[in-house]
Amino acid sequence: MLRGLYDRTMSLAKTRHAERALAGVSFVESSFFPIPPDVLLIPMVLSERAKWIRYALICTAASVVGALLGYAIGAFLYDVVGQPILQFYGSESSFEKISAWYNEWGGWGVLFAAITPFPYKVLTIFSGATGLNLVTFIVVSIIGRGVRFFLVSWLLYKFGEPIRLFIEKYLGLLFTLFMVLLIGGFVAISYLF
Repeated sequence: MLRGLYDRTMSLAKTRHAERALAGVSFVESSFFPIPPDVLLIPMVLSERAKWIRYALICTAASVVGALLGYAIGAFLYDVVGQPILQFYGSESSFEKISAWYNEWGGWGVLFAAITPFPYKVLTIFSGATGLNLVTFIVVSIIGRGVRFFLVSWLLYKFGEPIRLFIEKYLGLLFTLFMVLLIGGFVAISYLF
C-alpha cells in the first residue's frame, strides 16, 4: 500500500499539474492543512532535479501567502475559525497566557516553526490573533520558509539519486519517522503552548 502511494506521488510529480498541486499544498499547509508540502516537493525534485530552484520558489511563495491567510484567520476570524483550528492542534487553551510574551518574541517562534517540522500553521494563526507585527511576520516567514524549502531542494538536487534509492529502500521506516515527527510536532505544541 505504502509503495503504491509512493509510486503514485512520483508519477504525479511528472504531470503538468504538479506545480499547481505543490503551490496548493504549500498554501494550505501554512494556514490549516496538517500535511507538509515536502510530500510533493521531494518526489518533484527527485524526478526533475534541474528544477530544484523553481520548486523551492513555488513552495516558499505559496507558503508565505498561505501564512498570510493564517495570520488573517487569527486577526479577523479568531473566534469563528482560528480558535477551533488552534483547539484541533491543542494550542487554544494557552492563548491568553503567552500572547503578551509572543508579541515580543514571536518572530523567533515563527522562524523556528517555518524551518522545522513544528506545525507552522499554529503560529501563523497565533501571530494574527496576538497582533504580531505584520512586517516582522512576513520577513521572518520568507526567511524561514525559504531556508527550509531551498535547503531540502538543494540537498535533493545535489544528492538526488542516492537519496531516491535510500527512500525506496527504507520507505516504511522513513514513513514511520515522518509520522513520528509530524505527531511529535503536535504533541510539542500541547506542551509548549
